[in-house]
Amino acid sequence: MKRSLRGLFLVLVLLILYLPILILVVYSFTTSTQIGAIRGFSLHNYVTLFTTPELRDMITGTLALALGSAVIATVLGTMGAIGAFYSSRRTGAVISTVNQIPVVNADVVTGFSICILLVVVFHISKDSYIPLVAGHVTLCAPFVFLSVMPRIRQMDPSIYEAALDLGATPFDALMQIVIPQIVPGIISGFALAITLSLDDYFIATYTKPAMFDTISTYVVNATKGSQTTIKTALWALSTVIFVIVVLIVIGMNLRSIRQERAEKTGRRLHV
Repeated sequence: MKRSLRGLFLVLVLLILYLPILILVVYSFTTSTQIGAIRGFSLHNYVTLFTTPELRDMITGTLALALGSAVIATVLGTMGAIGAFYSSRRTGAVISTVNQIPVVNADVVTGFSICILLVVVFHISKDSYIPLVAGHVTLCAPFVFLSVMPRIRQMDPSIYEAALDLGATPFDALMQIVIPQIVPGIISGFALAITLSLDDYFIATYTKPAMFDTISTYVVNATKGSQTTIKTALWALSTVIFVIVVLIVIGMNLRSIRQERAEKTGRRLHV
């Protein structure tokens, strides 16, 4: 009875999470202009998505912003995690606490703050991409910190000290000893940073140039308009993003499984 209830509960949770997405996927392959009536099968939405210059430019710009912001955020978040770990206990606690503030803080506050600081105080033109990139880095870097820190804590700190005792410089020990051991955390933080940047709406709204749109801002503006073709093409865009995310998650899980099997095999051979 308990197993049946658990299975039923799991099915309900999966339906709540994925049924709306699956419905959207189905409609992206139809000629329907609104949810509610399925007409005929068609790839028109995908053709519109990849042949409309406006949509292509929006997707390309969003991906470039996400990759650039994720790279900067990954570097800063990784450096912050390493610095907090090798600092004194009090300093590390202060850094960790300060890092949690942007995570809990509302995106609206972050967007307003970045805009006021860079545009009003430092007189940086809002038509430039500096406020937008700075806002996304501010959004993503704390999450990279949180992804890298558990991997650092699992590492044996004596290995780094042993490398220094054997004559390695701090930079060489960092690059050859510390970084290779925390690569999984860095990759996870980088992937999370890309996802956060792609998903952001509020920070982009307040910091982006007037003629630039991310996927989130474009979707919100498009749903307020009357261009039915663009709206249905966004169903196809949502489907493409969902499929890419699923493939990435599957790839990361397979990679983790292979690493675990390799570690177990190595332990058995060692024994």
